[in-house]
Amino acid sequence: MREKSYDTGTERRETAVLVSLITPEVKKEISDPEHSLQELVQLAETAGVEVLSTLVQNKEAKDTKWFIGKGKVEELRAVADELGATTAIFDQELSGAQVRNLEEALDLKIVDRTQLILDIFAQRAKTREGIIQVELAQLSYLLPRLSGHGKNLSRLGGGIGTRGPGESKLETDRRHIRGRISDLKAQLEEVVRHRKLHRARRKKAGVVQVALVGYTNAGKSTLLRELTQADVYVENQLFATLDPTSRILELPNGREVVLTDTVGFIQNLPHDLIAAFRATLEEVNEADLVLHVVDCSSPMREEQMSVVERILDELGASGKPTITLFNKKDLYEGDTRQMLRGTSGDSLLISAYVMDDLISLRQRIQDKLTGDTITFVLPAERGDLIALAYRSGEVIGQDVDGDNGELRLKVQVSRQQYEINGHQLQPFIKQ
Repeated sequence: MREKSYDTGTERRETAVLVSLITPEVKKEISDPEHSLQELVQLAETAGVEVLSTLVQNKEAKDTKWFIGKGKVEELRAVADELGATTAIFDQELSGAQVRNLEEALDLKIVDRTQLILDIFAQRAKTREGIIQVELAQLSYLLPRLSGHGKNLSRLGGGIGTRGPGESKLETDRRHIRGRISDLKAQLEEVVRHRKLHRARRKKAGVVQVALVGYTNAGKSTLLRELTQADVYVENQLFATLDPTSRILELPNGREVVLTDTVGFIQNLPHDLIAAFRATLEEVNEADLVLHVVDCSSPMREEQMSVVERILDELGASGKPTITLFNKKDLYEGDTRQMLRGTSGDSLLISAYVMDDLISLRQRIQDKLTGDTITFVLPAERGDLIALAYRSGEVIGQDVDGDNGELRLKVQVSRQQYEINGHQLQPFIKQ
């Protein structure tokens, strides 16, 4: 988030005071509001904002007019004036009326957590699909709050001088936004149609898909780069990469799978953003295996895992075969055995920069994707079934019975492929 200095034509960095309101309701949703505020600091810095100070208020309930108490508004104005802040960023979502009231009282730009995340996504989006999705999310967020953004758009007020053209301008803004949302949804539907076609082709071709998911900055992109030598942007910041990236990963047995890095999750990820990015996120639904990457050095590790699991559940991808990867082991200072004991299912403690860990991970992926070893006895003249058996996994043994005209194949089957082909090969399994 940068402001343009019109006298010089240069851009100057925005400066902000961050504000968090802690109520009993907030404590129910977020186990550690202080950590949430620290995360807001990281989000602001990622967006290019200089954080000057933070302000916290404990209150029984949010103020319907100001969100924070009126006394806290006065304190915020004094702090902003003293430090020369241009913006106030709130850790919770604000209504349009609250934005308007705070702007008028403080003479500052007012931004909430959702807007901040949307701004970061807008900076990060590079592909046509990503740009469409971000704009759709921004407009969906803005439309119901249009009357609250007094400094950015004309708004309808009450009394003399606010009727007529003012109302028309607001309605024009609303119609324009609704029309643009319809256009974007139509474009996105076309993207979704193409994506579904690609999925169907990959499925038909027997492509095995593995998806990297995790909290933002857990190390997914680093892992993709180190596993596949992918040329992807890697940086120690939130949402360093936004658009999904897929690369070929070769397993120890020589078979290739497609490894996809998805957008990172974060607590209170805006609903409009999840809705707009559903087509992208649903790539996880098509995955044969999910790699849940966790920053094991984070003090909020368990909460971050819960956020990821909840969003996957919303997407309908919670039942997928999963390997939990506790990444950044070099930064973890606790008892690793105890940490792993507290997890269910498959898990690995790794560092994306340690070669032995990457070798172990490749083997674990192979083991997870591979089913049982099955022997098929096929008629030698059935080339179609023989080809099907070869596509269903890795042939580790072959024997020809010339007398009976049969071919005996010992196959270490791929779980995903055998689900597709198994019904055709079932009658030829040797018990």
